[in-house]
Amino acid sequence: MDINELDQSIFDKVEKIKSHHSPEDARMIEKAFRYALQKHGDQRRRSGEPYIVHPVETAVILDDLGLDVESIVAGLLHDCIEDTPATSQEIEKEFGASVAALVEGVTKLGKIVYSSKEEEQMEDLRKMFIAMAKDIRVIIIKLADRLHNARTFQYLPPQKQREKALETMEIYAPLAHRLGMQNVKWELEDLSLKYLDPVGYAEITKYLDERHVAYSKFLENVQATIVQRMEQAGIKCRIKARLKHVYSLYRKMYGQNLTFSEIYDICAVRVIVQELADCYNVLGIIHDIYRPVPGRFKDYISTPKPNGYQSLHTVVIGHEGIPFEVQIRTEDMDQSAEYGIAAHWKYKDGLTGKQKEEAFAWVRQLLESQQDSDAEDFIKNIKVDLFADEVFVFTPKGNVINLPQGANPIDFAYAIHSAVGNRMVGAKVNGRIVPIDYVLKSGEIVDIITSKTTNGPKRDWLKMVKTSEARNKIKQWFKKECRPENIERGKADLERELRTALLYDDFQQEEVSAAVLKRLNFPAMDDLYAAIGYGGVTVSRVVIKVKEEVTRLNRERQGSAKAPVQKPKAIGDTGVIVEGLDNCLVKFAKCCTPIPGDSIVGFITRGYGISVHRRDCPNVISGMKKEGESGRWIHTEWDYSEKHHYQTGLRIYTQTRVGILADVITVFSNAKINVNEMNARDDPATGQTVLYITASVTGRDQLEFLMGRIRRCAGVVDVRRNINETEETR
Repeated sequence: MDINELDQSIFDKVEKIKSHHSPEDARMIEKAFRYALQKHGDQRRRSGEPYIVHPVETAVILDDLGLDVESIVAGLLHDCIEDTPATSQEIEKEFGASVAALVEGVTKLGKIVYSSKEEEQMEDLRKMFIAMAKDIRVIIIKLADRLHNARTFQYLPPQKQREKALETMEIYAPLAHRLGMQNVKWELEDLSLKYLDPVGYAEITKYLDERHVAYSKFLENVQATIVQRMEQAGIKCRIKARLKHVYSLYRKMYGQNLTFSEIYDICAVRVIVQELADCYNVLGIIHDIYRPVPGRFKDYISTPKPNGYQSLHTVVIGHEGIPFEVQIRTEDMDQSAEYGIAAHWKYKDGLTGKQKEEAFAWVRQLLESQQDSDAEDFIKNIKVDLFADEVFVFTPKGNVINLPQGANPIDFAYAIHSAVGNRMVGAKVNGRIVPIDYVLKSGEIVDIITSKTTNGPKRDWLKMVKTSEARNKIKQWFKKECRPENIERGKADLERELRTALLYDDFQQEEVSAAVLKRLNFPAMDDLYAAIGYGGVTVSRVVIKVKEEVTRLNRERQGSAKAPVQKPKAIGDTGVIVEGLDNCLVKFAKCCTPIPGDSIVGFITRGYGISVHRRDCPNVISGMKKEGESGRWIHTEWDYSEKHHYQTGLRIYTQTRVGILADVITVFSNAKINVNEMNARDDPATGQTVLYITASVTGRDQLEFLMGRIRRCAGVVDVRRNINETEETR
């Protein structure tokens, strides 16, 4: 692209970045800008702007965060390897090994073909986390890249907008939170919400816009009053005032079923002082000026959040009757809260010694806990490990352990030490014995009961635990202690699933089994069976690999000279293709309610046509073992060329409380998903409510999105597909 065609504002932004650095560093930034401009050439973004706008905006964000010159140069070059002919070796030669490593860490694995979107996303994330473990600046650059992309989501097609917004909300915003970068987190959340729930977003922004003038005047009066009292007390301070960001209000309204009048902290005032002792002095003065709201005080100074956040929080009632939040902190605390880990570059010239170890420790732990996961588990566990909803519980000695919301005593035990978890036989919470699947709440004191004579963890625990750390340690125990049992169990499970998928005979071919072992990196069949047995690899993942290898071999044998076979059409408006039939009655089994995205199989009923089941349905597993009925199972598959709506069932486990049903239904309403049937029952033994809901969805992607939203509702413990094992095939 001719440099003269670029808008002057791009050059102005580069000059502004350069002005914040030494002459030598400024020359490096200018060189990187010219290099990126030349490599991206005539490339344009979906907005129609020259592509160079994106790297420059990414560099501006990094500069605002106070990152060093290597990070800014890497920000300018971050898309060169992925989208241009530039190579890592060339960048290393021109800009040094550190810059090349940063660019390589941010670059996706776009040139490799994967069998699923989940597997591709998993490998991209795993690669990024490995790079993070060496240099935390990788993720800061990636967050800056994603932040500018999120600012331009409006130029993407609607489906892509939702996909990227959901990924941002579930992975990148929690990453920003984990790094303490609150401003980046808030903006990512608000930008994502705009596309995930445009109606809810519009409702909240309209409310804030209509009251902006009134709230601004109220906050001005509050600031003036506090400043006056601080001067009288001889306390030097700075005061900031703001309105709560949109997504934070959204979570309170839809997660806790609150109205605007019930939210106490729409307005917030921050008092920043010089000394730690002044924080508590200011708190006393604030409570003297305004009436505090009982139960709304939090001391994050004496008990910081896991990401290092420190501040005093209190909610008070203003003289006009308007409640507002007051945050009190020192200058250092404010810098850390605003910039998170980036504050070390902005104010302290990078990370050193112990700080570097602490910054990388959680990344390494996260990587170690996910090293044996398949794609689906990896993505799911990453979201659990990163997401901001946490509970803070205490050991009997008073040490704080933070766990994801929904965690139980098993997670707590393994968070202390693997030996504690392996010897666990029970738990006490606040001195009272509780079930091992008891859902922990913040502030509780947990005491694990252990026994030296126990035989180790139970396999059922793998389904109970919430943290990937606990799940991984349980798997490691079974891997080490029970190999013969694992081999026997894994072989039986795999054979059963292969028979269900009609792939057992194919897998007996040495060509197929050898290829599958190679793809899954197992030296021998017993190693594969053992991994299935202890949970290191899922049976479904192996079956998928077998199916892919069978398909590949069949394609090779048929040769490319054959005329292409026309794909059969779905029967009626069911969206299902039945092998060898083009005119028969098709119904969906009520026991497992299959939807597009599920692996399915058909059963030839007596007088009722074809009954379509999920392959993992208990009735399929038991039905295939019935003598004389193996010939009644028939191959079926989804026709994805057209979209239909399908009824499917959900089983939602919640804490028993008033309003929980309304909260869950609100999620369906916001997602524009129709509820066909619903009932609920309380379980006094566990104190939980179980909701049974039948809804109409277009497929598994939409259902998983819905389940993820339901899990965020306050009080929701678990969400599962509903399977009625009592309905038999006919």
